[in-house]
Amino acid sequence: MAISKVLLVDDDPSIRQIGNLSLRNVGKWQVLVAANGEEAVALVLREAPDVVLLDYMMPGLDGPATLRHIREHVSAEQLPIIFLTAKNDQAELAEMLALGAKGVIIKPFAPLLLPGQIRQLIEPAGSR
Repeated sequence: MAISKVLLVDDDPSIRQIGNLSLRNVGKWQVLVAANGEEAVALVLREAPDVVLLDYMMPGLDGPATLRHIREHVSAEQLPIIFLTAKNDQAELAEMLALGAKGVIIKPFAPLLLPGQIRQLIEPAGSR
């Protein structure tokens, strides 16, 4: 799967800024940014991103609820969703995957490595 457009969803402005710079400058992708789950769902429907990086813990519509809302409109095959989280307990990570996430990236992430992590999670090994 070729990536050209990524949606980054996080309530933390610094994560949005650093992630945006990383995805745009290192990944060479078009980047859409949302500060909450409601914005994310609207952007998914309007802009059809290739992948969503979704903060797990947000006020209001949290990551799992946002994922469920997106899945009402777009299947996992059409749109991979990767959780961003500071949680790193194995049981919690397994739960995130059980919700239907394609993968999990632990925060704080390394900006220079973030696009490569995304590619590893969503592109088949033979296409990289």
